[in-house]
Parts: sequence; C-alpha cells; structure tokens
Amino acid sequence: MASKNSIKPYIENGYYHLYNRGVNKRLIFRDKKDCIVFQRYLKQYLSPIEELKKLENHADRLNRLVKANMHGEIELLAFALMPNHIHLLVKQLEPDGIVKFMRKLCVSYSMYFNRKYKRVGHLFQDRYKGVIVLDDNYLLHLSRYIHLNPTKIQINEINFNEFTSYPYYLGLKEAKWLETDFIHSYFMKNKIGNYKGSYKKFVEDYKADTTVAEQMLIGLTLED
Repeated sequence: MASKNSIKPYIENGYYHLYNRGVNKRLIFRDKKDCIVFQRYLKQYLSPIEELKKLENHADRLNRLVKANMHGEIELLAFALMPNHIHLLVKQLEPDGIVKFMRKLCVSYSMYFNRKYKRVGHLFQDRYKGVIVLDDNYLLHLSRYIHLNPTKIQINEINFNEFTSYPYYLGLKEAKWLETDFIHSYFMKNKIGNYKGSYKKFVEDYKADTTVAEQMLIGLTLED
C-alpha cells in the first residue's frame, strides 16, 4: 500500500513514488532534446563516481559533477517522462536524500528549459509530490504503472516510450545509475512470492490483471 502525504519527512531506506508537473499543466518537454537533457541530469546525479570520470575529462567540470553527485544517497528504480510531468520511483538511502535530489534535478532542468525557451519563472507546479510505498505488491504494480504511463504517447515527434526505465528492464539498455535488480528479483526462480514468469510478462499482462492492479493503486492521487 502507499501512504498518502506529499509533505511528511522522508525516511531513510524508504521507497517513494515522486511526481512533478509543469506549472498550469504546461509542457515541460517540447522536443526530444529536452527529454535527453533531463535524462542526462539523472545520469549525472546518480551514476557512481567512477562512471562520471569516464564521462568527463575536464578537471573543473568533473569536480563540479562529483560535488553534486548523489550516488549512495538515492537509488532510482523506475522513471517515466511525460509531456507535462514526470514519475520517479526511488529508494532514499540517506536522510534528506530525496529533498536534495529533487531540488538539484528540478532546478537544473528548469534553468536549462528557461534558457533554451527564453522564459522566466517557475517551470514546475508548486512542490513535487511523493508517497511512501509500504508494500511489496504495491511496489511492483507501481513500477508497472510507471512503465505503462507513456504507452502510445507522442507529442512534437517525441516518442515517450523511449524515455522510461522499461527498456532497461528488458535488457535493451544498460545504466549504472538505474537499479533494476531489486524488482527483477521478485520474478527469479524460487523467489518467495506469487509472481511467476518474467517482468515483461507481468507488465504486458496488465489488462488480464486489471482488477488486482486497480486495487493495488487505490489512493494513487498524485496527479490531482
């Protein structure tokens, strides 16, 4: 189950569904490059330090990336970019990790967006929202919900199916900044639980499992 409350303190080693939307529900991704840049910020903030060293040779820029890096404080399990909002499923490893991470992520992307489109003011609506996930079943159904969110959505030639963590779960992409093993572990042979087959089958069987899924996601009102 999920505990509804977007304001309460975030606990150490807790799993959270985080959500943020454009002010007045406006687009926050206008072209494909915007999605690429946002995903690049996820990579910069969450990659292990050794991976950052492979990405950046300039000493000053590398030093800035290392100082801003949050690997070991936040673990990203799933994400989806949508035309006017984002979904993130994270595990907070250190106290205040979510607060620091979301501040850095949203400020960095807002600065990029405002500079590119010559605008001023807030890009995101109010403060991001989040709920703690207290149940394994809910966690799995939530990951499926996030991965199915962008299905068939295409705006301004952006195929939003490209900008989710789902391809990483299917083995089509790899990333050191994304944790897929934890959710995959529920579908391993001999794992205690009721989930059989692959994660791919679990996601694609959504229609056959609609009643269970809806029961799991009762109370998910982050988008209100």
